[in-house]
Amino acid sequence: MPKIVDPEERRRLVAAAVFRVVRRDGIERATLKAIAAEAGLAVGSVRHYFTSHDELMLFAMNEMVDGVTARVLEHAETLKRPAPVADRMARAEQLLAEFLPLDERRMDEVVVWLEFAVAARTRPELATHVRRLHDGERMIVRRVLGRAEESGRLRPGLDLDLEAERLCAVLDGLAVAAALRPEAHDPERSMGVLRTHLAGLSVEGLAEDHSVS
Repeated sequence: MPKIVDPEERRRLVAAAVFRVVRRDGIERATLKAIAAEAGLAVGSVRHYFTSHDELMLFAMNEMVDGVTARVLEHAETLKRPAPVADRMARAEQLLAEFLPLDERRMDEVVVWLEFAVAARTRPELATHVRRLHDGERMIVRRVLGRAEESGRLRPGLDLDLEAERLCAVLDGLAVAAALRPEAHDPERSMGVLRTHLAGLSVEGLAEDHSVS
């Protein structure tokens, strides 16, 4: 009896192979042949699920953005639940930490995102997906700061739109630094910088000294 293959599961398997190839070898070497070999499939099998290399790369990019977005939104839901101020601040910190390469999964996402972001400069078909993650990060960060302001934890008179951009610059800078020089920017250092920045926004220190997510 022939084995029944779930098309969506097979597409996700191929997308995961894209991430591994891009992470290891860079986006320019992520050819159909290389991706198929990484996935343990024939090139013809990959073409059965994706009509072109561009379609495959867009699908993989979308899978990554969807994954990050789902985790961030899950954290965002916890911010709506009643809790002591310290717990709400810890939840906000955990949400923001999703944008930092604090473990292998998030490091892979950051490295792959950087590869796609650079490629998007000359490949317009990638730009929409890169922009989606960029804009989503800013929307979430602005929402986190808005909730902190509503709870009376932020210093009065802050321009939240400006502070959202500044906090995103900190997150993006930490992510790039850790991706390029992980030996000099380990998770503890990255979280220390983030907490110091958050403390500067708060009346009494926005972020407490919690362990790394």
